[in-house]
Amino acid sequence: MPDPLHILEPTLVDEAGHCRSFTESLCAAARGHPVTLWVGRGARLSSLPSEVRVEPHFHRRLRRVQALLLMRRLLRAPGRIFVATAGRVDFVLLDLAARGLEIPPAKVFLYVHWYRDTAARRRTLARIARRRPELVVLGPTEDIVDRLRACGFQRAQVVPYPITPAAPDRAGAPVPFAHVLFAGAARQDKGFRSVVDLVEHLARSDAAVPVVVQSSSEQHDRHDHATRAELERLRALPYPALTLLPETLPAERYGALFAGGICLQPYDVREFANRVSGVTLDALSRGCPIVAVRGTWTARIVDRFGAGVVVDDTTPETLHGAVRAVIDRYPEFQARARRGGASLQEENDSRRLFDVLTA
Repeated sequence: MPDPLHILEPTLVDEAGHCRSFTESLCAAARGHPVTLWVGRGARLSSLPSEVRVEPHFHRRLRRVQALLLMRRLLRAPGRIFVATAGRVDFVLLDLAARGLEIPPAKVFLYVHWYRDTAARRRTLARIARRRPELVVLGPTEDIVDRLRACGFQRAQVVPYPITPAAPDRAGAPVPFAHVLFAGAARQDKGFRSVVDLVEHLARSDAAVPVVVQSSSEQHDRHDHATRAELERLRALPYPALTLLPETLPAERYGALFAGGICLQPYDVREFANRVSGVTLDALSRGCPIVAVRGTWTARIVDRFGAGVVVDDTTPETLHGAVRAVIDRYPEFQARARRGGASLQEENDSRRLFDVLTA
């Protein structure tokens, strides 16, 4: 029996956010390998392989202390540790947990989804890299990994972001356009205000373009003040063609949203320049064209496959024009999205990451 793999994801509590699809797709690749998934208390997850044991361990207010103690315990136990969505705090906690201990090679892995470069962050990570050269640090893009190597992590490497498995869709029958879709958690850095501006513009223009907005929060059923204000504005708009989905959705219902959709991703360029979007992968895997902002990772994916329209700004007029352009040639964009999704299903197969963690 191989040593277990311990996956730590303290913020995973429900179906919202990228951490759910990330960890579930990784667990789907277990293939007989024992896995323990350490998640938030009350976590609601879709069906997982029998090899995966779920431990609802973390309390929201105590999760940093709990993570420190759990890391300390797991460092002394057989098996490997994988921090699934690692940020600066996770590096600091791991460094503290390892005091007085020698970490063996290939014992601890951290996946850095995105990296905001600041002098303070570089100094912190450089100190930890000097003390913990045995850490294996993974990232989804060359840019992120290069920045981590510059901090001193010599065992940093690119591993594709795990994609949610989807049935091949290349030969599927065309699905007619149904709606514009904003999927995932409502956040300011995802351009939620631009989405509301677009709906307001459509209402003023007396348009009848159906719009579906998933307005759930990412964690703990809370929105920040700015997002709450935008939600109030959205609910007050007189636009009968708007459907609001305030709750998080089971995976099957969430996936069904992309059928006949145009996925609107007016994401902040600074925050998403090299940040992989799970919504992008989900959309293309289901043959859904995308409207993205130039300069983002999503825009580069859209350009690569011709699977939508890339815009230079997020004014409602520009977004409306992009939506109309996709609607006018929807079967063509849908076919390209399906081909792109099929390619990404192979390139970002979660088994690639699982093989690195268990080799």
